[in-house]
Amino acid sequence: MNTDLEAFIDKQRIHEVLSTYCRGVDRCDAALVRSVYHPDSYDDHGYWKGPGHEFADFVVDRLWRANSATMHTIANVLIDLPEPGIAISEAHVHVTLIRRGSGETVADVMGARYIDRLSKRDNDWKIDERTVVLEWTKVETWPVSDPAIPLENFTWGQRGDTRDAVYEMLERRTLQSTIPVTEGHR
Repeated sequence: MNTDLEAFIDKQRIHEVLSTYCRGVDRCDAALVRSVYHPDSYDDHGYWKGPGHEFADFVVDRLWRANSATMHTIANVLIDLPEPGIAISEAHVHVTLIRRGSGETVADVMGARYIDRLSKRDNDWKIDERTVVLEWTKVETWPVSDPAIPLENFTWGQRGDTRDAVYEMLERRTLQSTIPVTEGHR
């Protein structure tokens, strides 16, 4: 295989590692978060520093207890392959954490970057070292208001187990038999 194609494939696999991390934290799936880290990895999230595998359990527990919903979105992913089997990546991340509670919705919103060193071992790319570089943060209060569209027939995200729609789609290859048909939209 030519080196340009190999680099393209490696970069795609690394991007999937970054996206898998986001799915894992947002679905509160510690096993999925753990799967993106090598066993000897290190994670520096500012408020937590230590082995990546231990961070997986810590962050899932923390997000489950403190937040009713979270969304980690990566963008502007740049990946450098300085030597065979080693990658350095920078990914911008926009994070929204909805605090548990009642009344008005309180959201912690952050802009940060994941600066990662990854390595390819046994043909799998995983994170060796991650540092979260915080760029900005704010707290928003969202007043209770009527939604612009009816929400009762949406499929809502699930956390903490495999009931979320993405796990169903991966297992069954369809969601159609579990989604109610709304009158007028057949």
